[in-house]
Formats: sequence, C-alpha cells, structure tokens
Amino acid sequence: MKRTIQVYLGDDARRVGTLYFDAVGSRQRSAFAYEDDWLQAADRFALEPGLPLVAGPQFHRKARDGSVFPMAIADTEPDGWAKRVILRDHVKRRQDARRAGQEPETTQLNALDFLLAVDDSSRVGALRFTDEQGVFCRAFEAGRSTAPPFVELGRLLAATRAVETENETAADLAYLRGRGTSLGGMRPKCTVADEDGRLSIGKFPSVNDEHAVTKGEVLAMTLAKAAGIHAAESRLVESDGLPVALIRRFDRTDAGKRLMYVSAATLLGADSDESREHFYTEIVDAIRVHGAGSRTDIEELWRRMAFSILITNVDDHLHNHGFLHANHGQWSLAPAFDINPFPEHVRDLKTWISEETGPEATIEALMSVIAYFRIPLARAKAILGETERAISGWRDHGRALGMTHRELEQFTEAFEHPERTAARHAMR
Repeated sequence: MKRTIQVYLGDDARRVGTLYFDAVGSRQRSAFAYEDDWLQAADRFALEPGLPLVAGPQFHRKARDGSVFPMAIADTEPDGWAKRVILRDHVKRRQDARRAGQEPETTQLNALDFLLAVDDSSRVGALRFTDEQGVFCRAFEAGRSTAPPFVELGRLLAATRAVETENETAADLAYLRGRGTSLGGMRPKCTVADEDGRLSIGKFPSVNDEHAVTKGEVLAMTLAKAAGIHAAESRLVESDGLPVALIRRFDRTDAGKRLMYVSAATLLGADSDESREHFYTEIVDAIRVHGAGSRTDIEELWRRMAFSILITNVDDHLHNHGFLHANHGQWSLAPAFDINPFPEHVRDLKTWISEETGPEATIEALMSVIAYFRIPLARAKAILGETERAISGWRDHGRALGMTHRELEQFTEAFEHPERTAARHAMR
C-alpha cells in the first residue's frame, strides 16, 4: 500500500506539505516533504525541530513502540481510548459484513487508518489532512455533528460504558467513531461542544474507578489556578447522576480558530519508546532554544513541578506537557492539562526533575534545580509558598465542587504527606 496525504495548516487550509505512507505487510514507514510555497513563505516555520525547513522528503525512523509518523503529526493521532473505539468499530463492521455474506474490504488497520479516523473539526492543533480525493479526514455523514453537543453527554456516557463493559452495539461505536481525542490515555473521553459552541474534552467516570477520578481532576485543575498556574478551563457537570469533567480545549482561540500544538516530547525529539528517562531540565533546554517567552515559561514550569509534587501528580510524562506555536518557529508553554492527584501511588515522577535527582517527587529535588532554572532563591520560595498555600485549601475546594466526605478522604494520601511539610520548611 502506498498513500499520499496532503497536509494543511489552520482554518484557511494553507498547504504545508505532503505525507507519504508505505505499508508492506506489517512493515510501515512514512516521509514528509514541505511544499515549495511554504518553504518560501515569509511566515514559514518548522512543524517541529525534527522537521527542518528543507526541500525533499524527510523520512521518519520509527522507534520500537513509537509512531510511524513524524512526531508533530503523531501528536494528532487518536489516544489509547480513541484507538480502542476505532478498532472495535472496525471489528464490528467486519463481523456484520460476514453475516451479510460480504467480504470485508480490509483485514487489518494500519497507522494511517488510525490517523485519518480522527475528525477534521476536532483534531488537536492546527494540522489537517486530505486524502487522495481531496477530502478532509474525516468528514461525518450529512446531518451528523462532528463534535456532539453538550446535551448529548448522557448518550456519550452510555456509549462509552458499553465499550468499557464490551457490550457495545454497532450504533454505539458509530456514534463514538471519530470523536475521540489525542490528549489523554485509555480513560473514556470524547470531544464535545459546550453550551457556547467551544470544544471541550468530556472525561467520563470509568466502571473500574475506585475513587472519584473525574472530581479529582477538576479539583486539581481548580487548585492549579489558585496556585497561579496557567491551566485549562475545567468544570464538573452531571450526566445521569454521574460526574463528568469538562476540560476546555486550549488549542482553539475564543473565536474557535485552530492553534498549532505539539507535545513536549515532540519539542525534545523524544520518541515514546526511548529507554532512557527524560528530565524537566531537558524541557528547560528546549524552551531556551525554541521558546517565545523563555523566562516566563521556565518559571511556570518550575511552579508546575512544585504543584505536581505537592498533589502527587505522578503521571507527568512528556505527552502531558505541550506547547503552542507563537511565531516563526517559537513556542509557548500550553496551559496545564491532564493533572490528577494519585492517592496510594508511589510518589515517583514520570519525568524526572533532573538526571541527578532520580524519579522521587521531593521538595529537595525541586530546590536543587533552581540555579539551572535561573530562578532567584527568594522568588523560588515565593512560588513554593503560593503553591503550598493554595493546596492547603484542597478540602474546601473539594466541598465547593460537591465532593462528599468519603470522596475527600479517598484523596487524603495525595494531598497530605511529608513533602507538604518539607515545602513549608523550604520557604523559611
């Protein structure tokens, strides 16, 4: 199989290049070539550091468990949950074809099938793709909204629960198909349009949850704002008696225009299966090279590190940090998202603070890198104080969100631990 996909940028669909895809059996590879007009444009920029502005195809070396596509394109692929929906829908379609005495068109989905299964209107960031017929992928059938409206949360919740329990119907899968997200993991979620018509990610409770995960995430996002962190807008809504977290998409302007987005992994050129660990100090290095506002973003990153340590947000891998394009290949730290308190988890960070500190989420490790971050000691103490004081009110914020005493108790270990005491000592 050989496919040629045109790549566009933004709502005005400026053509930036061509994506070439080749599959022979289980072997898949891709290459990207910039459009000549894009290379000559005054406002051109590299889609990622790994795709410099040069003419001709640039081949992507696929890491063992990484994406077959260049990383900026891979950032727009469906996440784990969305891939699960796409795959189950594919299987269901094949089964239905066989029952009808028809031969299914394809036997196995490839990487390009998953990439193009994301709906054009809700794909993360500003990259867009058209197939060989010039159709933006993937347009839904006439009469169907691309992002379900807010009033359909109940139906979305029911469909995701059916998938989780493996009781989904073809109608459930058809309803969810293409409406997944690129931001997240295996938890059930879907892109929706809120009451203002703005895109949001609706995150649903899982049938396997042992504590109020959706409430915990909105609590963490609320505390982040209180701590002075630039975080995505979030709120809790109820659907059929269950709490749904709505996280407003930050890759769209207030007017709904697309913004170019890449993950921190892409900015660092860190493919997903690399055996070595990665560090916040590496993100600092990338910000200094590619940042539009280095000093502000580096200080913000240090504040986020302090916050993650104090609320036990230990799922802080590089795909849970992102950047928005500012201008001429310079990037700004995106609003914080996917922040969760993890009670009863080992307090080890996915992204280490530095190579010397190891994975442990400690205030000692945090304070050890302030010189590398070039933050004056007095300023670092002030940031840590603002963060700790905001988190100290976590129970009050939780009650304001409607959390019960039992639900709050389930999060105690995430918020009450010796590092809170260490933070207070470090402020002196």
